[in-house]
Amino acid sequence: MVSYFQAIVLGLLQGFSELFPISSLGHSVLIPMLLRWNIDQSSDAFLSFLVLTHLSTALVLLGFFWRDWVAIVSGVLRSLAARQIKTEDTYAKIGWLIVVSTIPAGILGILFEQRLKDLFSAADIIATALILNGIALYGVEWLRKRHAEEGAYDDQKLAGMSWSKSVVIGVAQCLALIPGFSRTGMTIAGGLVSGLSHDNAARYSFLLATPIILAAAVLKVPDLFANGATGLPTALVGAVCSAASAYLSVRFLLRYFETRTLTPFAIYCFVAGCLALVLIRL
Repeated sequence: MVSYFQAIVLGLLQGFSELFPISSLGHSVLIPMLLRWNIDQSSDAFLSFLVLTHLSTALVLLGFFWRDWVAIVSGVLRSLAARQIKTEDTYAKIGWLIVVSTIPAGILGILFEQRLKDLFSAADIIATALILNGIALYGVEWLRKRHAEEGAYDDQKLAGMSWSKSVVIGVAQCLALIPGFSRTGMTIAGGLVSGLSHDNAARYSFLLATPIILAAAVLKVPDLFANGATGLPTALVGAVCSAASAYLSVRFLLRYFETRTLTPFAIYCFVAGCLALVLIRL
């Protein structure tokens, strides 16, 4: 069982680390282990707790970008009615790009659910993945500084992204199925590799996160009630804390990526992963 104090800490941590490119799952698993909390992290109850905090983060994103989502859903519906995506229909194209980017992680998540679940008890693997997450972020920034122009968020530029590039971002997101790799980090990295600016890549990453987190919640939240909803009160406390930190995080990051890069997060992940490996072996 998760205590109320632990729920608050994990909730605040999840909302913060889900949107920062530092891996929410990695931190949610490593920190309880390092603090020697008596939590069965491979149990359905703990996974459901994590999913509920993820759900609150997704709802924050949905509320924050509600105008974008109204335009995107309307555009997708228009394209379905017309049976084509018109060149001038910017939001229809963005909507279908998000669908395409979501497919790879959705398929792999379903096919390898149990194997991925087993990784939650492998602290050394998670710490190693966190190190690799940092290396990947730094590598993308090192490659990118040689070319590509920056610029403010632009719907037309985002809609101009090719289908193949949306697949690249979707494949990059698949790495985040492994705890220690950041969904935000990998999708922003995939966007940068595809030629997007930091601002465009971050906005696309936040939009892309919403449907896949909601889908995971639909599958897992009912597990909270499997044992008489005994873990529901603490899970709700964690969800509220997660929502609060997620709201503050998305506001900060949208401003941050207007002028800055992934490099500080890359360094943090590398150092934190190395430190975690050392502490695990003590």
